[in-house]
Amino acid sequence: MKTDRRNFLKTGSLAALGLSGISIVPSTVLGKSMGHTAPSDKVNLACCGIGNRGAQIMNALYDTGLCNIVALCDVDMGAPHTTAMMEKFPNAKRFKDFRRMFDEFGNGFEAITVGTPDFSHFPITMLAMSEGKHVYTEKPMARTFNEITLMMDSAKRHKVVTQMGNQGHSEGNYFQFKAWKEAGIIKDVTAVTAHMNSPRRWHGWDVNMQSFPKAEALPSTLDWDTWLMARSEHDYNKDFINGQWRCWYDFGMGALGDWGAHTMDTVHEFLELGLPYEVDPVMLKGHNPFFFPMSSTLAFKFPERGDMPALTLTWYDGVDNVPPVPADYGTSELNADIPAASNGQIQPAKLNPGKIIYGKDLTFKGGSHGSTLSIIGEEKAKDMASKLPEVPESPSNHFANFLKACKGEEETRSRFEIAGPLSQVFCLGVLAQQLNTTLKFDRETQRITNNPLANQLLRGEAPRKGWEEFYTL
Repeated sequence: MKTDRRNFLKTGSLAALGLSGISIVPSTVLGKSMGHTAPSDKVNLACCGIGNRGAQIMNALYDTGLCNIVALCDVDMGAPHTTAMMEKFPNAKRFKDFRRMFDEFGNGFEAITVGTPDFSHFPITMLAMSEGKHVYTEKPMARTFNEITLMMDSAKRHKVVTQMGNQGHSEGNYFQFKAWKEAGIIKDVTAVTAHMNSPRRWHGWDVNMQSFPKAEALPSTLDWDTWLMARSEHDYNKDFINGQWRCWYDFGMGALGDWGAHTMDTVHEFLELGLPYEVDPVMLKGHNPFFFPMSSTLAFKFPERGDMPALTLTWYDGVDNVPPVPADYGTSELNADIPAASNGQIQPAKLNPGKIIYGKDLTFKGGSHGSTLSIIGEEKAKDMASKLPEVPESPSNHFANFLKACKGEEETRSRFEIAGPLSQVFCLGVLAQQLNTTLKFDRETQRITNNPLANQLLRGEAPRKGWEEFYTL
């Protein structure tokens, strides 16, 4: 017999004690262990969030040929953005509530995707891990610092395979950065800029907004109560769903959480940055308490690490907020319509999302996701050409890497122990944006020492009634 953890089928709230009456056949009886599947098997996969980005994740995993899509779960099942996946996988079980899916079909799958809004990653992922399921969770891992800590701890305790969905972490830049760092090509880095200066969903909104948008009529297909999950009560508005959630501090992580995972990831892992000791909002344009600024410059300060010097990583977002570039940066990453200046230097009006890495002897530039680095300066690049190590090709893309790890064949490259601290960097940056103040962070105690409110927000507000359990799994 399986303990009824929630009793939501009857009451929608936590059950204090008792049994559900739902019998679950152990996975071992079905020929599967709760750990890895046999190498010859396909992974049976349940998918939470089947529209928009969730659909892209599903297709990418399915295209590897390594999985069966056996369950679909979406709070807006039947809405236009979900119908394509429902039609593509007509035999998959269908659910609106992930809790019901686990209670009624938990013995039918080994792994789960979480392609839902940022704030809702946590409950789904925590329940999955507590049930011994492997999890592919889209970036960033969660909305609060504490939630990410709990997710990392749960992954260790339950010994499941995890992967955060920053897919470039299995492509060229990952293997190049690793090889160049190990060969001493990338060394003595003291500064990095990461940038994403393209329009975002909230650009053009009224920065003097005094309240959340007014309530609107619920779509007939949407289970709004389940959409909110552990978040506080909000009235439905179309600007909260289908990607618009990214605009709001209450639901999303802004441009930083969205694109930081695609531009800072290899810098963070291979330069062993961990967590910053200070986050400084150098510039916030259009700051307000509800949604993200129109432009942000955030300086993350990291201490010395072993033989590596202290480093400042500066994040730039907003259409009018472009980082300075070295004199010999070149034009490869610039808009093709910008003519080259006679002295070889031009400060661009726009850069493609990416990064600039400043070492003692060499400076590097790169794009986002899996884009590889190049050495800035034609002469320096020529001098270094013969000294560059061979870079291995990726044995699997990010999606195959996850599924092969579920089968015991590989180790995931963006597992929670790696992706967690990176996502916590984003949490600290978002708090600096939201409060518009410098934060001093104690890396040992993991506390903000100069702002009690910010320190309280590391944990976030109490979960909505009925959702407390997910913080104890």
